[in-house]
Amino acid sequence: MKLIKSAVFAFALLFVTQGAASAQTAEVVNQAASVDYRPIGAGLIIIGAGLGIGLLAKSAVESMARQPEIAGNIQGAMIIAAALIEGATFFALLLQLIA
Repeated sequence: MKLIKSAVFAFALLFVTQGAASAQTAEVVNQAASVDYRPIGAGLIIIGAGLGIGLLAKSAVESMARQPEIAGNIQGAMIIAAALIEGATFFALLLQLIA
């Protein structure tokens, strides 16, 4: 919950400071109309992938602690799932930055 509050505060601060900086001259106002939000989207993609892989690893480690005899199977499934998440993240990141 603290992470979500911090993220919301950071985005609010970003938009407030951007609005204050663009209120200076007419040229800056024209530049503010063409602000590129792709880096923010790329950052959200990376944050989502990091959270997904983190939750995946947390669940896998808990499962291995409960049933150590099948730890190898769990680890293999975790690595495959993490690779799929990274592949989808890389594809989404490329689409976000190219488009």
